[in-house]
Amino acid sequence: MKVKTPVYKNDHITSKVVDLTYQGNGVIKVEHYPIFVPNTLPGEEVEIVVTKVTRNFAWGKMVKLISKSPDRVEMKDQRYLQTGIAPLGNLKYPAQLKFKRHQIQELLEKAHLDDIQVAPTMGMEHPYEYRNKAQVPVKLIKGQLQTGFYKRGSHDLVPIENFLIQDPVIDQTIKIVRDQLRQYHIQPYDEQTGRGCIRTVMVRRGYYSHEVMVVLISNTKKIPHVEEITKEISAKVPGIKSIVQNINSKRTNKLLGDVNHTLWGQDTINDQLLGINFTISPLSFYQVNPQQTERLYETAIQNAGLDGTQTVIDAYCGIGTISLAVAKHAKKVYGVEIVPAAIEDAKMNAKNNGIANAEFVVGKAEEQMAKWQEEGLKPDVLIVDPPRKGLGEELIEATGKMKPEKVIYVSCNPATLVRDIQRFMDQGYHVTKPIQPVDQFPQTTHVESVTVLERA
Repeated sequence: MKVKTPVYKNDHITSKVVDLTYQGNGVIKVEHYPIFVPNTLPGEEVEIVVTKVTRNFAWGKMVKLISKSPDRVEMKDQRYLQTGIAPLGNLKYPAQLKFKRHQIQELLEKAHLDDIQVAPTMGMEHPYEYRNKAQVPVKLIKGQLQTGFYKRGSHDLVPIENFLIQDPVIDQTIKIVRDQLRQYHIQPYDEQTGRGCIRTVMVRRGYYSHEVMVVLISNTKKIPHVEEITKEISAKVPGIKSIVQNINSKRTNKLLGDVNHTLWGQDTINDQLLGINFTISPLSFYQVNPQQTERLYETAIQNAGLDGTQTVIDAYCGIGTISLAVAKHAKKVYGVEIVPAAIEDAKMNAKNNGIANAEFVVGKAEEQMAKWQEEGLKPDVLIVDPPRKGLGEELIEATGKMKPEKVIYVSCNPATLVRDIQRFMDQGYHVTKPIQPVDQFPQTTHVESVTVLERA
């Protein structure tokens, strides 16, 4: 049975944009039926053509911009919007910060938690060129090896040299690597056939140390002319300390394989965060915007109200970035993380910084919390920084039994944050301060935040 919708494919509609989705698409409505239109902003009047219709919503394409939002930024290069590098690049920065705050406010309202306040978003002075890590696919396009970014929702590569939100030295390094691969006629990996050599170029650069690592992610065990290529890269890239080959021969979307070979220089590079030295390997998880990460973590630590007498649990501790910063202000810190390599990094980082009051274990945060609770561990503060899916229920239940005075929730997904706040409320906790959004990823729709929950 065909569902009746108020619009059909190829319809032309003139209407006002009434909202912006969390993905950064404008919304127009026909009889309460939403049509999502990329590169349109609230308040604008637009003419669109309907490109796709489903039971609950449609997609459209702007044909004509009739009236323009005062918050619109004219982007000279539309590829930033098309590829998802900068889906909010058409929106003035102060309006981006308001949009991110509004995302959290809207979800709280829907959950009938309107009494929880949200502070203005902490933004950046220079909201470009902030990423300290790039992962750039390599493809053959019209017979030439290209580096760039995929078009949104596809595997069509759009060649790009200036990535707008990356450290310019990283952009420059990618070009140097690309030109060397071209010079020696290295074959890019082909997803269709599973053949070819280079899949991805990854570059990391320390924000404070300026040390650079290049990782060539290959489908093959050997890279032809590898000595000549590494010699040229090491001679041309400023601050280069490490060139590594990572082998990923599986037909998968997973970026990195498990095997690394250092081709030149060191196995790792170093950088600092909140005055602590971190060793970074190709596989290390390390925050991509160090300036805002410092502000995010400082906010979390200040809100924990530590005076050196407390026991703290850091669930989802990664390589120990929050744990080691907290250790300076706490009696004891326990960190848990599911990735064994991250825990090895955390232990090494603790040792290298002379931090003796931090203990790290490998495990699922939910299971380890339940285990610690059974063992009678009594934390004063719990800090959580979970992935986008948020917290497992058993972790929240274990928290209810352990009864720490405070929970500091560092979130990268407002939807799961609001769900988890409700679950914590069932355990006798309530939000005691306005939620603090922090803009970790300017020009994109992502928003991080810090929430303080205390026992009622």
